[in-house]
Amino acid sequence: MELYKEILSKVFEKEEIQITFPNFEMDTTEILESQSYQALQKIKAVIEDDSLSDFECVENIVRIFEEIGSDGGNRHDFG
Repeated sequence: MELYKEILSKVFEKEEIQITFPNFEMDTTEILESQSYQALQKIKAVIEDDSLSDFECVENIVRIFEEIGSDGGNRHDFG
């Protein structure tokens, strides 16, 4: 993480945060279900792609997680 982000994170970690989106219509369940289903569809397509090596398959699945805001954690330090 960049230094300025680390500093700001530390400063704000104990502060109360309030975020509003007054015109946003979806609830969190709808968002999560939609994003999860789309990610599962992409993962399924990767798994079914016989042209990929096992390594490429895992790498592509990790990229799908990154697209939705997750990461590969400690297991994904090779790419």
